[in-house]
Amino acid sequence: MAINNTRLTGGAASSIYTSSNSSAITTIHLCNTTGATVTCNVYIVPNSGTANSNTAIYTNLSLTAQNTYVIYAEKFILDNGDTIQANCSAADSVTATISSIGI
Repeated sequence: MAINNTRLTGGAASSIYTSSNSSAITTIHLCNTTGATVTCNVYIVPNSGTANSNTAIYTNLSLTAQNTYVIYAEKFILDNGDTIQANCSAADSVTATISSIGI
């Protein structure tokens, strides 16, 4: 199992995980490390695709100050080159932690 930690950007969604070969995402934690509420967007994007409304899994997810949201109810199976992309309303205010395993 692998762990990947990334701070989210405040602009366009950027890649926070890229699958090499096939992998399963077991959890995604979004942790707001600031004293203010922020919103996040999370996308599961096929290889060579773009983050948009067709690839969104969470939009405008509100994270209150010092709060963590955990995505774990369903496993995401990614092929080689597929990405998880995300952004938030205030740059560097949210840490995304992704747990994955190669399959």
